[in-house]
Amino acid sequence: MTTVPAVAAATPPSAGGARVLTVSSNKGGVGKTTVASNLAIYFRALREELPVLVVGLDDQHTIDRMFALREPRPGDGNLKHGFSERSFDRVAQLGQYGVHFVPSPPDLIGLKARAEDIGTLRRIVDRTVWDGVILFDTKSDLEALTQNALVAADRVLVPVSDWASLEEATKIFGFLERVRPGAHKARVLLTLADLRTRIDGPASDLRSRLETEVKARGWPLHGTMLSRSPRVEALNSATERPLSILHHARGTPIHRQLKDLAEEVLGDLGLGAQTPYAPPPAPARRVVVSRGREPERVADWKELFMRSLRRIQR
Repeated sequence: MTTVPAVAAATPPSAGGARVLTVSSNKGGVGKTTVASNLAIYFRALREELPVLVVGLDDQHTIDRMFALREPRPGDGNLKHGFSERSFDRVAQLGQYGVHFVPSPPDLIGLKARAEDIGTLRRIVDRTVWDGVILFDTKSDLEALTQNALVAADRVLVPVSDWASLEEATKIFGFLERVRPGAHKARVLLTLADLRTRIDGPASDLRSRLETEVKARGWPLHGTMLSRSPRVEALNSATERPLSILHHARGTPIHRQLKDLAEEVLGDLGLGAQTPYAPPPAPARRVVVSRGREPERVADWKELFMRSLRRIQR
């Protein structure tokens, strides 16, 4: 494992004005990527003028499948080029729902060697001109790329769904303790909660047991929890492109919970949610200039967005 040096001072916002959120868990199956990708969409819904950039650091390409508007073209940049150029300016693409993303490379093997210095990703963020949110979705490990994302973050969201993921969260908090003063950056989020799951002991249900234990360990805990939802599981697995909770899970508890969580996280980042303005009518298709890229023809996602916004504002 990479040696962890001490960090002398708290991490300030990036030079480009970005606020950085990292979603991280050492255990798979806790809803980490679902939370990261859907938070990005809710951020855009709640703050339409806020640029949101998602960077996937795992090798499953879920972020690409969810947000890509087109097939890759010769000359397109990806995460590997972002590391080489020490900036995401050229490689950030406009994606579905108005969310930008950095395309994933074919594999991450070469990037791990470039990330042995755990401050590398923070320096890339500092050189990236981005005046909104940069959101990192990490792999389910605590290796070099994940460590970089933890160091780069202004806030770290740690999903916990069961006792095993709670114990794995200890490693993240321990790592952040060693990169002082980083421990204050992390917040636990209870995910896949099912109040019907009964257990033995002083707490009658699993969620209460986990909540009690998180507080006993002195870890900050998000006030919002995310319920288990068969509807959301279908959105992630029934089609080639994962579908957003905002647009396709109306009427489910998690639809409202994610809105509440997004508002909470935006406030935590100093970007308190605001009611978006109603844009003037737009044509069915229009030219949108992606940051650092040539003009691209994209579907007009704004009309769909505004319908969903009106629903969640009710």
